[in-house]
This record gives sequence, C-alpha cells and structure tokens, in this order.
Amino acid sequence: MTKDDTRRTEVLIVGGGPAGMLLALFLDRHGVKSVVFNTEEGVPTHPRGSTHNSRTMEHYRRLGISGPIRKLGLPPDHPRDAAYFTRLSGWEIARYRMPSQVESERLIAATPATDQIPEPMHRADQIRVADFLLKHARKRSNIELRFGWQADRFSQDADGVALMARRVADGRSEQWQARYLVGCDGGQSAVRRALGIRYSGYDRLEQAFLGGRMISTYLRAPTLYRDYLGQRRAWMYWVVNPELRSTLFTLNGEDEFMFYTKPKGSDAPPDDAAIRDALFRSIGAEAPVEFIGHQPWIAGAALVAERFADRRILLAGDAAHLFTPAGGFGMNTGIDDVANLSWKLTAMLRGWGGKLLLDSYEGERKPIALRNTRAARAIARQVGVLDIPAGVEEDSPTGAEQRQELGAQVSTYLGTQFAPIGIELGARYDGSFIVASDEAAPTDSIVQYIPTGQPGGRTPHSWLGAGRGIGDSLYDRLGIGFTLLRLGPKPADGAGLAETARITGVPLDILDVVDTATRDLYGADLVLVRPDQHIAWRGAKSPDDASTIIARVVGG
Repeated sequence: MTKDDTRRTEVLIVGGGPAGMLLALFLDRHGVKSVVFNTEEGVPTHPRGSTHNSRTMEHYRRLGISGPIRKLGLPPDHPRDAAYFTRLSGWEIARYRMPSQVESERLIAATPATDQIPEPMHRADQIRVADFLLKHARKRSNIELRFGWQADRFSQDADGVALMARRVADGRSEQWQARYLVGCDGGQSAVRRALGIRYSGYDRLEQAFLGGRMISTYLRAPTLYRDYLGQRRAWMYWVVNPELRSTLFTLNGEDEFMFYTKPKGSDAPPDDAAIRDALFRSIGAEAPVEFIGHQPWIAGAALVAERFADRRILLAGDAAHLFTPAGGFGMNTGIDDVANLSWKLTAMLRGWGGKLLLDSYEGERKPIALRNTRAARAIARQVGVLDIPAGVEEDSPTGAEQRQELGAQVSTYLGTQFAPIGIELGARYDGSFIVASDEAAPTDSIVQYIPTGQPGGRTPHSWLGAGRGIGDSLYDRLGIGFTLLRLGPKPADGAGLAETARITGVPLDILDVVDTATRDLYGADLVLVRPDQHIAWRGAKSPDDASTIIARVVGG
C-alpha cells in the first residue's frame, strides 16, 4: 500500500447511483475527500423509481439541493395522484389524491410551527435526478469522479484499503489507497460478493401482478394526454380489468412514461409487439407510441445482507438491501443509510469517533432494512392480488356496482401504498449502544408518524422563523456536527456537555429555541442531536455525567 504511484483519498466509493453520490456529497459537507467509481460513463438511461420521500427531501435540504431537485420531474401544477381505471379510456374506479408542487407550497405556507413535514414527498425519475447529482458533484472540491472505471479488486489491512481500478474504455489502471471503502454498487454488488456476504430473505413473490418477472418499458406516447389523460391527470395510472393489469407512470407530465407489464413467459426477452398490444389494451384503443427501452426485473424481493460491514469495508443502498418497488422504499432507505454512515466515517477520520462507532452502523441500519423490506413486500401482496369482477367494464347497473366494490377494495390499501409516512419519518435506533437512553421504544406504524423527543428517532421538526422557506426551519439551523438544543424560555445551560465536546474534539453547536410549543414537543429542556438529525440524548437538566454521555454517543 505504499507504492509511489498509488493515489490517495479518504473514502473510496464503489457505485455512482443515488446512495454512492449522496454518500460523497454528505462526506463533502463534512470536509471529507472521496472518489466515486462507476462502471458506466454516464447516468442510467432507463427510468427507475421516482419517489423521493419526505425524509430524503430533508436530506437534500441539508445538502442545499432540495430546491433544484424540486424543479425536476413533473410540472409544478401537475397532480401527484395515483388513480385506478378499468382502462385509460374507460371508467375511473379509485383515486388517491396527492397535491401538486404548487398546492404543497400553499399548504406549507399555512402550517403551524410544529408541523412535521417541511419537505413533502417529490416525484422525479432517477434519470433526471442522477444527471443533476452528477453535475453537482463535479463542482464539489472534495469529490473526485471516476465514471467509466471498473473497481477490479481490493484488499484491506489494519491501516486502510487498497483498490485497483481499470478504465473500461482503454484498460488503463490506477491503484488507490484510502482509510475506508463503501460498496454502493447495487443488488449485484461485486463488493458484497467479494466479501462473501450473502443476502437473506425473499428473492421474489409469485402472484398475478407485481410478483415474479416483470417488464419495465420506457416509452414516448405523444397523444395520451390530449386524447385520454388530460382531464384526469395523475402521476400513476393503474389499469385493472378481467383481461389484464398494468401500471403507467408519467415522467414529465407530457409524453414520456414508464409502463409495467407482467409477461406470459418467465424467461422470454421483452417483446415489442406483446408490450404494444398490452399498452393498447390498457388504453382501450390504439395510439402512437415509441419504445425507448425495456428492462426486465423481479418483483417481490425482500433481501437484506447478512452483514453490512467487514472491518474497513462497508455496504450501503441496494448492496445492503434489495426491495420490491411497492411503497417506494428502496432508494430512500439507501439514502438514509449514507446519512447515517457519513458522519460516522467522518468521526473516525477526524479522530473524535470511538473505537465502536462504525459497529453501530450495521446495528442501526440493518433493523431498518428488515423493517422496510418487509413493509414493501406486504404492500406488494396487497396491491398484487385483487378480486376483479367479470362485469366491471359493463355500462350497466351491475357494472357500476362492481366498479364501486372494486374501488372500495383498492381503497383499503391506497394510504399504505402512497402515504407511508411512518416508514418515511419513523425510522428509529432504539437499543443502539450509541443512543443514550433506556426508554421503551414507541409503537411503530407504516402510515402514522408521531413526533417525539425520545432518543433514537428523528429530531421533531419546528418552524422557527416567521416564514416557511430555507432558513426558517429548525433543521436549517442545526450544526454540521452535533447540536445541543436548549429549549424553552429558561433551559439549563448544558455547559458540561459543551465543554466535554470541546475537550474531546467532538464538533458541537448550541441552538437556543425559546418557543414553548417546541420545548413541549421534545419533552425536555436539553436535547443532543446527532449529525444525521437523530436524537442522541435528552434531559431535563444539565447531566452530572456529561463525559459519559459524550463518550457513549460517539461510540467510545
């Protein structure tokens, strides 16, 4: 590891997808240098998930990029609804309403100070967001990009990690050395496999729809809005009738769509004619269409790596857990992984992290991966199995009654599928050895989030400014490292915590919030917030054992 031609950085990141790019950006925010290796020279050309949930949007906000990302995807006035139809030219049977960007901004402006959603969910396909992240990362001085480079092999010892990388275009190689390596290289992760770490769980779910082998088709259909969708716009269109089931997502609110179908054969390649036929039957008529690309995938996966780390090499994103897309949890869970991991790597690199701190990464994130993959699979089961009446398309009293029954059946799970706010904001690290608390874990829920100052969970939100823009949120005023919140009109000073942090080199800011409603939300006068915005400790007075608390929350 000491050859003169070896290049050096602090963290090597294998994989330039959402998790890898966000890890690099988080590390950059902490002043840590990284290199991102990605086999492909550019961003993906086939759309994947388009759900950036509220927690992910909060992470983007911390990085200063939530505003630009909100400009991607659907037009500001386009509804984010999910709607069910017999056919796109037929009957609408159910709709879950979700506000457009314009409507969300109006709703936020009227929210009370302790409203918990400063950043509503956003819909923008990964092609557009990935392109933005790549361009943004190129401007960051701490990030070096190696797109079009294959990470061939790596090794580690007590001092660090060595990586041999090869440029795909011409075979040119580079030797790199760093303190840590993170595999963010997807479900087929070469890093995970090289470490001998296996997935455990379910690799598929066999059912009528959203189960087993599926085909995702990226297409352009210039007349769909004009002829069928313009007066009943939605973000996602589900087609259900006795003949077929399919799903259509709008990508730009104009002419680009992603189309999900389940092929008849389990191994046959995507067939243009069959998919065109399925699209026309989903519409109920023929229409101009251009296929841009097809991609097979397996629905129903709920897989979690047996381990998230091997000494100085760690896993994040799809390399650590693989989801079925129901609920939109996959990418968002990966981004939450790297929000957790980035500050811990920083602490170890800067010398204020305890010897056990990195062990807490798997201890905190693996239970969340298990929770979220199970939730996604449960939602997929609900969505995939529907009792579709034979006469649901009839223009008759019987048909109307059957459509009402089918709509009621669908409505039983729409909130779970499209508004899982408990999954989005309710991730908790109860029982983690770096959370200074012995309080019992609160009840978990997919669809409900109850803010609490109990250590382990997300820091409850509060608007501190008169407005509802950047700078007005409590989150905008937290430090990059730890933050000690002193709450209420007459809080304890917390001097012992601040002094211990100073002596031990732990970065800590102090934020005074005199608002009584915010203090009541937290149920304490003093709250110690981690760099990832989770609560590490709370108390009604300055602790007598400040040194013990600081040592614990940094893994000492």
